[in-house]
Amino acid sequence: MKSRHALALLCGAAAVALSATPASAAKFELKLAHFVTPKHSYSQWLERWTKEIEKKSNGEIKFTIFPNNQMGPPPVYYDLARRGRADVTWFNHGFTPGRFPLTEISHLPFMIGSAEIGAKVLNDAALLSKYLEAEHKGVKLLQLMTHQPGNIHTAKTPVRKIEDMKGLRMRFASQPIRDFIRVLGGTPRGLPPTQIVEQMEKGTLDGTFIDYGGAGIAFRIGPVTKYTTEMYSYVSSFGVAMNQKTFTSLPANLQKLVVETMKGKEKEVGHEWDKLDAIGKGIMVKAGTKPIILTKAEMDRFRAAGAKVTEAQLAAKEKKGLPARAVYKMMIDLAAKHAKTSKNFWRN
Repeated sequence: MKSRHALALLCGAAAVALSATPASAAKFELKLAHFVTPKHSYSQWLERWTKEIEKKSNGEIKFTIFPNNQMGPPPVYYDLARRGRADVTWFNHGFTPGRFPLTEISHLPFMIGSAEIGAKVLNDAALLSKYLEAEHKGVKLLQLMTHQPGNIHTAKTPVRKIEDMKGLRMRFASQPIRDFIRVLGGTPRGLPPTQIVEQMEKGTLDGTFIDYGGAGIAFRIGPVTKYTTEMYSYVSSFGVAMNQKTFTSLPANLQKLVVETMKGKEKEVGHEWDKLDAIGKGIMVKAGTKPIILTKAEMDRFRAAGAKVTEAQLAAKEKKGLPARAVYKMMIDLAAKHAKTSKNFWRN
């Protein structure tokens, strides 16, 4: 009798254990990797996106997120997705200069006036299908975006006119901004953003081109920055990509879910970046930074210098056989169109 009772208890326990098991465990366990802190606004947007996918897939997809360079230094994130070490990555085109030459046209001076405009331009269906998707080989491209436009931040020298840039050693964010610094009379310095504070403290760097969000929030350069010249002169571009084999392995309904949850989010994603401007500026000002607003006459001079950089960059790309002018015209027309109905940082 005791043995039958024990057996009944054992069977009952097994039944309870089985009933506690989820009806369907995740069929696809995916890794998402990126290079910034989980506290970044877009990092948090991506985390919300993964939760949406998990919920709408009824648990068939499960994400594990690897933030903050856990899978390697910033330049490797596109290849992490391409080679399949990660299933999805968020990457920066500027970290591998020249690899995405047509996408990088969006980095030219005074091309794009906000992250909202940038997202709308780069995710335009015609631009993507005709030019940009072909540059992103080996991955399923899910989304493109830019940060909000960047400014000049200096340790000691106020920049109120082009002549003030003469001889200043300035960190650049991309090749077009490197050339922009040269045209303005400065000396471009290439170094990771994590080294800005140290180099400005030592006096070996006079300043940097960076957006307020990066300056105030991500790299906290306020304590070493006395002046910010608010030009809103350039953007950098980013992408989210899925490994092509991972995407192909998903059934059609889940492929559709992944694509559709990334589509049509340009205003939403742009807002995540654009809102960082006021937050970052507030942190900078609290740390003692003084914002400088250029006169219209000086802004026009800076724009004219930017136009020289644009022409030189387009000519160099055309010489390599790339349809740079066609892409530029398409981007600039799209930017002008979306500027009418989007957030725009340009005052003049």
